[in-house]
Amino acid sequence: MENNQAITISATVNAPINKVWEIWTDPEHVKKWNNASPDWHTPNATNDLRPGGRFTFTMAAKDGSFSFDFGGVYDVVTIGEFISYTLDDNRKVSVSFKSDHNKTDIVETFDPENQNPVEMQRGGWQAILDNFKKYTESI
Repeated sequence: MENNQAITISATVNAPINKVWEIWTDPEHVKKWNNASPDWHTPNATNDLRPGGRFTFTMAAKDGSFSFDFGGVYDVVTIGEFISYTLDDNRKVSVSFKSDHNKTDIVETFDPENQNPVEMQRGGWQAILDNFKKYTESI
């Protein structure tokens, strides 16, 4: 792998961990926040949240011009605290959740792919995380 340095992004969500966890893991919620820009959406999402369980999120341009499945298999699931998974292309991702009363810190670390610049990948993943924060704080 050319870009072998893991990328880390983070956000503090103004919501308690139980709400954050539910919105992060419930496929019906995932469909509402899992996009990096308003011209994309997630029309389909499945999530079997357990070690060995599979998730698939279909990410699509709203104009119908392009779509792809983002998916993988969970390696570790510690409810309300930590998730790690292996993407279909064998890259690793980990997400930690740290509760502080009515705020939750989320730190996400992922292996970059080789097709896009690291800064573009960081920006895209951060935009999705920021959208998660905005959605979670709005409901």
